[in-house]
Amino acid sequence: MSGPEAAVLAIDGGNSKTDLALVAADGSLLALVRGPGVPLRLGEETLRVLSDLLVPALARAGLPVSAGAAGPPAAAQLVACVANADLPAEERELQRLLAGQGWARSVFVANDTFAVLRAGLGDVPAAGAPRHWGIGVTCGTGINCAGVAPDGRTARFLALGRITGDWGGGLALGESAQWHAARAADGRGPQTTLRHAVPAHFGLAEPEEVAIAIHEGRIFLGELADLAPVVFRESDAGDKIARGLVLRLAREIALLVRSAARRLGLTGEPVPVVLGGGVVAAGNDLLVHRASELIAAELPAARVAVVTQPPVTGAALIGLDLTGAAVPAKTALRADMARRAG
Repeated sequence: MSGPEAAVLAIDGGNSKTDLALVAADGSLLALVRGPGVPLRLGEETLRVLSDLLVPALARAGLPVSAGAAGPPAAAQLVACVANADLPAEERELQRLLAGQGWARSVFVANDTFAVLRAGLGDVPAAGAPRHWGIGVTCGTGINCAGVAPDGRTARFLALGRITGDWGGGLALGESAQWHAARAADGRGPQTTLRHAVPAHFGLAEPEEVAIAIHEGRIFLGELADLAPVVFRESDAGDKIARGLVLRLAREIALLVRSAARRLGLTGEPVPVVLGGGVVAAGNDLLVHRASELIAAELPAARVAVVTQPPVTGAALIGLDLTGAAVPAKTALRADMARRAG
């Protein structure tokens, strides 16, 4: 590393957590810190969350903590992949805000789905293409998908929730689990082990108590995303309703991939497909197997992989790509990230 700066300042900003990494030119991980998720709306609070992570990261890396307006840049390249940068205008606004902080000499901003995609791709572009390409699905609190063709064209989804046709991720699983639990309890729906498993997760006895606690603000609606492991557990134990929810999520993942592939004209190509995010990375066999099966039925040449490394790895790899780092640096970064995660 030349000079008192990192090669890459990588940020993965999700709804539930934010990871920030400083990476040297040779791919070694200088610092990795985690903090709260980024706000729903971009603005000064977003910068505060990131600044609160950058200061301890610089200290751990042994770099000047006065990086930015009060001192030299922290890195040559900043890459911020953020969940709530859903529109191109939002990406441009975040890029403007970050550039104004002076934390890096160059700033690149994208939706966090691109970090998941890059984390799951090899360090040499597939099929001799001039750039990394493929289709990535991130399934964490919510769900999103992005595709990049070998010629650089992209296919994206607004991913603003039900108003843009979305269903999936931990929150959708949790809301549906509570919905079925409530209907099983009052007789409107079939019986399911979720009837007891859902309230038990919150230390309650009945689904009605969960609903009242949400209504009164004692349980935040977003906490329903924590029910995803409960749904997987009950599905694995044989509950039909829970199994149906897992299969529905698998279908949604496959539909996103199919749509992106068709829009980019990649249906007959050996397209790399990367599945990531906390819900997928949990490794539920039924979810991964069924999603892969459905994707293969539509895209026989596709190569499906599940990425378990944190998405900030992908953001850092994008940074190394942009700085022209050699393949050994990217290999070293992956190894360092794996050791840190382990």
